[in-house]
Amino acid sequence: QVQLMESGGGSVQAGGSLRLSCAASGYDSSQFCLAWFRQAPGKEREGVAAVYTGGGTTYYANSVQGRFTASQDYAKNILYLQMNSLKPEDTAMYYCAADFSESSWVQCSGGYAGPLTGDFRAWGQGTQVTVSS
Repeated sequence: QVQLMESGGGSVQAGGSLRLSCAASGYDSSQFCLAWFRQAPGKEREGVAAVYTGGGTTYYANSVQGRFTASQDYAKNILYLQMNSLKPEDTAMYYCAADFSESSWVQCSGGYAGPLTGDFRAWGQGTQVTVSS
């Protein structure tokens, strides 16, 4: 059974930085899409970054482009999200999710225009990020 566990959330002031981690386990595929989503109260869920574990470029939502960086530690099976220049509108619960479908590589690339949808069936419990002004 696939397990995803996020950590690293917290409270920061605007302009600050945080790094989220997602530890993945229990899967037997070497190529799939691993992504970060977020959801603020009263708002729709938004996919902010996605990495295809088989290699390639990274998808970023326009709202975080240039401020957030997703990266993967292949040896430790951890997906990171480095968040810089944080804004109050980045306040949300952040979730890690995995898409193991054969077409997952389509959206998990820098050339994809968004939004990030896909067949994300594995989800973590989430970690809260709060940015104060």
